[in-house]
Amino acid sequence: MNAYDIIKKPLLSEKSYAGIADKRYTFVVDKNANKVEIKKAVEEIFKVKVKQVNTLNVKGKEKTQNTKNGRTVGRTSDYKKAIVWLTADSKPIEFFESLN
Repeated sequence: MNAYDIIKKPLLSEKSYAGIADKRYTFVVDKNANKVEIKKAVEEIFKVKVKQVNTLNVKGKEKTQNTKNGRTVGRTSDYKKAIVWLTADSKPIEFFESLN
C-alpha cells in the first residue's frame, strides 16, 4: 500500500491543536492500516522520526434531519484515527507549524 493511501488527511480539532506543541499529531488513516504501516508512512511523507503511534476506530454519529416528508435518519462515516508522537530530536511537521 502506498504511503499516501495510508495517511488520508490531518485531523484538526481543539484537542489536536493542543498536542502540536508536544510534537503530537492526529491523522485520519486507512481502516486496514496497522501501527507499523502508519509509522512508516508518516516517516516517508514528512521526513521525520516517529516515536509512538496510537490508533482508534471512531464510529460514525447518527444524524437526523426533519424534512417535508417526515424525519430522515442517517449516519456519518466510520473512520480510523492515528495519534503520532515524534521523537524529541525530530523536526516538527511544517504543515502543522503554520497552524500553531
